[in-house]
Amino acid sequence: MADLKDLYQEILLDHYRRPRNRHKLEPSNRQADGINPLCGDKLSVYLQVENGTIRKISFDGTGCAISIASASMMTESLQGKTEEEARTILARFLQLLTAGSATPSGTDTLGDLSTFSGVREYPVRVKCATLAWHTFRAALEHSPERVSTE
Repeated sequence: MADLKDLYQEILLDHYRRPRNRHKLEPSNRQADGINPLCGDKLSVYLQVENGTIRKISFDGTGCAISIASASMMTESLQGKTEEEARTILARFLQLLTAGSATPSGTDTLGDLSTFSGVREYPVRVKCATLAWHTFRAALEHSPERVSTE
């Protein structure tokens, strides 16, 4: 089990050190900003949605390793998905992080995103891992409000 834990940690560290899709997407037709006041994480999520499909997605901002890794992995997992597929992935990811000790059904389809399952043992860090996802939802829904984890 230690080898699997090491692999998961390496995936998260890789996405933190070399985040994917970290830039302001221009042009984008949807955008939202989010903040985690407790930790100081600040992220913006940019989407280019065409005919109900997320053609491009990116993020920009600052944050802790968990926040940046989560945003990076989120962009990779949602690019090319329909809005409906993206909402399903979002719901499963949030369930993974907020469920009790048991892994909720349907989360086995999350692939590398399942590396965040250990975060649920640290409630303060759950906000770091979910900030990008809540900000993504706001962008998808054209919400003008800034997202806050508080």
